[in-house]
Amino acid sequence: MDMRAITSAWVEGWTVSRGTPAPVDQPWGYRIDVGLPRHVLRHVLPAPDAATVGALCEGLTEPYSWLKVMADAGEAAAWITEGWTIPDDPGFMMVKPLDPGVRPAPPEGYARTVEVRDGVVRVRILAPDGTLAARGQIAPTGATAVADQIETDAAHRRRGLGANVMLTLEAAAAQAGAATGVLSATTDGRQLYAALGWEYRGPLTGIVRGEG
Repeated sequence: MDMRAITSAWVEGWTVSRGTPAPVDQPWGYRIDVGLPRHVLRHVLPAPDAATVGALCEGLTEPYSWLKVMADAGEAAAWITEGWTIPDDPGFMMVKPLDPGVRPAPPEGYARTVEVRDGVVRVRILAPDGTLAARGQIAPTGATAVADQIETDAAHRRRGLGANVMLTLEAAAAQAGAATGVLSATTDGRQLYAALGWEYRGPLTGIVRGEG
């Protein structure tokens, strides 16, 4: 998959995962009406350049409008105008072939639940006291599936829970017909995903319009 195809799959799966309206095609990429107080709009650019990003920055005046551009932060910083900042941890677009047979056993001492709701597979791992130790979800949308909101509680890290969540999600998505997984990793998550066979394909930078 090239970056445009990866971006298209990510956008489609992200909207399903987050329950937003479907993305709207634009000449420069995609617009998503997220509708959250601090994330009103999301504009995704698979092939950004200075002119396009600059024009969007000038034209978008609503606070908490976001641009998600497939470029590194240093490059993107040179394109934005006054009122826009780059607040996020760097993002890393990653892909992986999915295997329906890799689903692991629940981690010892923990309970695992798998639920499918509104087309999204959700995995939760509970500690012996019933508290949430790790979680994640994946949205299959045909041949691809987007993994999203993968989290492990700080008190339960380094016990293989994140890997267990991911492998369970991957198998479920493959069983639903998806052949390729797509995700946007944080700096902390990238190492886990790489260890599980996910391949880095390019940078992702978030840019937000402030209130001023």
